Amino acid sequence: MANTIEHEIFPRGGENTAYAKSFIGTSYLNMLTTEGVTIGNVTFEPGCRNNWHVHHAKEGGGQILLVTGGRGWYQEWGQPACQLHAGDVVVIPAGVKHWHGAAKDSWFAHLAVEVPGVETRNEWLEPVDDSQYGKLD
Repeated sequence: MANTIEHEIFPRGGENTAYAKSFIGTSYLNMLTTEGVTIGNVTFEPGCRNNWHVHHAKEGGGQILLVTGGRGWYQEWGQPACQLHAGDVVVIPAGVKHWHGAAKDSWFAHLAVEVPGVETRNEWLEPVDDSQYGKLD
């Protein structure tokens, strides 16, 4: 298995230690901009995924994922997981409990775009269950 994504579009950035407690496995973060619209390039090692979480907002808010490489997963609470590949776009409205991350056998990268809103905040929740994640292929 390769130790990277072929033709990474944006620089990977350093290990994502600031949010490590909300991830299973190792991820990397390169903030592309924090002005206007916040956009981060997030890269996940194989098997890495973030915990369930919710983007809250009084008005507006949410998140958009622009997949740039590898193979990964996105799942909303109570729904089946959706496989993601480069070119996929996921629009996550505020208030939706979800997780996203790499497939077990692939690196995965996406741009995480924070949708502007009023009184926005993230709430990090429980880890994705290992047995449920293990059933994804």
